[in-house]
Amino acid sequence: MQVAVFSTKPYDRRFLDAANTAGGMKHRLAYLEAQLSPETAVLARGSGAVCAFVNDQADAAVLDRLAEAGVKLLALRASGFNNVDLAAARRLGITVARVPAYSPEAVAEHTVAIILALNRNIHRAYNRVREGNFALDGLLGFDLKGRTVGVVGTGRIGAAVARIMLGFGCRVLAHDPCPDAATQALGVGYVTVPELLAASDIVTLHCPLTPGTHHLIDAAAVQRMKPGAMLINTSRGAIVDTPAVIAGLKAGHIGQLGLDVYEEEADLFFEDLSGQVLQDDVFARLLTFPNVLVTAHQAFFTAEALTAIAEITIANITAFEATGHAVHEVSTERLA
Repeated sequence: MQVAVFSTKPYDRRFLDAANTAGGMKHRLAYLEAQLSPETAVLARGSGAVCAFVNDQADAAVLDRLAEAGVKLLALRASGFNNVDLAAARRLGITVARVPAYSPEAVAEHTVAIILALNRNIHRAYNRVREGNFALDGLLGFDLKGRTVGVVGTGRIGAAVARIMLGFGCRVLAHDPCPDAATQALGVGYVTVPELLAASDIVTLHCPLTPGTHHLIDAAAVQRMKPGAMLINTSRGAIVDTPAVIAGLKAGHIGQLGLDVYEEEADLFFEDLSGQVLQDDVFARLLTFPNVLVTAHQAFFTAEALTAIAEITIANITAFEATGHAVHEVSTERLA
């Protein structure tokens, strides 16, 4: 099957090629650097499948154009599918597949790395030392042992974060519509979101983006948080209302903020914009705070995770070509 692979970088090609050629060439992969959009969908003409990433557009307008081009499968090389109009896909007969789990440890470990860096001001210390400034003023942190960590969402990633933080000697609270028995057995207490926000020294978000979680952390939620608490988001950008969080930072109510995702990241992340003036004023404001640490959607970025993403993506395409059904179809599988 010919597959149009959008938003590709050199590392995508490396891992997808390895998965595609294991045991013999499986598919013809046409790599495209452009993001999938109404304007670029025409590039998929002649392909039976399209492979898309987290910031590619797959709304009704794009899917209409893909269907006209003959595309029957949208294979997401990601776990989230909030960028896909599933109703339009069903109407057009386009199967949507995803990678439900690749390396929860990759995202969980990156989450904890941000927590540690913010707490001990590693990002600020690194810059100071490079400038010959060895003063410790302003770098004071706190012991994690005995602190309360609130984990919102205890799927594979949230559960892994909970296990790691328990290892630091933290008290861990969690919220999830479907509590995880294994996580509970470790001593994690499930509470409501308001209770979690009020009690946690660190709040870390690991839930999918749905209508119910959109702007879950808004101005009201910020006010419910423990004064001076740390907020971490490595899930989806739109779970956080960024202007509300900025107001919380300015007021000193949020003590530290760590982000690996951003609501308007599609115009920023995965590109080298170092020679340009940032046009996103909200994002630029975030970067002015010394107690904010932003990474550019790299929590997934380990060799193990990229290997799994590529292998599962190729398996989805192979299964669809053989049977008309992908291994992990969004429309039929239980959300992980």
